Amino acid sequence: MAQRPVKRPKFEIPAPLSSHGPARIIAMCNQKGGVGKTTTAINLASALAGYGRKVLVVDFDPQGALSAGLGVVAHDIKTIYDLMIEKDLKAIDVIVKTGVENLDIIPANIDLSAAEVQLVNEVAREQILARILKPVVDNYDVVIIDCQPSLGLLTVNALTAAHGVIIPLNCEFFALRGVALLIETIEKVRDRLNPAIKLDGILATMYDPRTLHAREVVERLYEAFGDQVFDTIVNRTVKFPDATIAAQAITEFAPTSDAAEYYRTVARELVSRGSAP
Repeated sequence: MAQRPVKRPKFEIPAPLSSHGPARIIAMCNQKGGVGKTTTAINLASALAGYGRKVLVVDFDPQGALSAGLGVVAHDIKTIYDLMIEKDLKAIDVIVKTGVENLDIIPANIDLSAAEVQLVNEVAREQILARILKPVVDNYDVVIIDCQPSLGLLTVNALTAAHGVIIPLNCEFFALRGVALLIETIEKVRDRLNPAIKLDGILATMYDPRTLHAREVVERLYEAFGDQVFDTIVNRTVKFPDATIAAQAITEFAPTSDAAEYYRTVARELVSRGSAP
């Protein structure tokens, strides 16, 4: 039986980049909520920025958790929703700098919940996000899209725009059951809309090594998906909710903590896999 590595994996620190862009676009996707998707988007982006990568995160969830988690108040500013609805508005005019060096955001708020209904009759409605991002991809090395927990039109837009997909998965059996459906959706998008998209990996999150349940989920995940599962596993820790309350990435809130090192390791593994520059 295949076994997960028990020690924290080692990956080389990425070499500095001599130039920036064009960005590789990664969709952070899982139709189940509460799996650590937004936490992963924030902290992976911050870790990559810490390694000198220029990173843009796109909040593509009407709950706006990504924006709030980076300290961006999105109630009275232009957001991704405005970019989707207003033809003359450009992404460069909506991008907001965060408190993390090298990390920018296109924010979102509850207005985005109306987008699926408003865009249903648009021509090429699945490609709207790709068109929005095209003028700014040369300014960044990585773009991370934080998708909403569903497989609706917004998520399909993200998958159509992306080069790769990361599936965060909390270590519970209910979360494991939905992975096959999500991979099937990715394959449909590859066949019909975006031939270039690939699965960058499945990331086990909220892992508690003290419980048999969590260990069994990781074991089954590895048996089912093999090398598609990241070697890095993100343990459950109170540091993540504390950082969320502080509206900071974990690498800023507790830079020397194990929690910050988890996502630095994910960032290094992503680069080592060739899924980020």
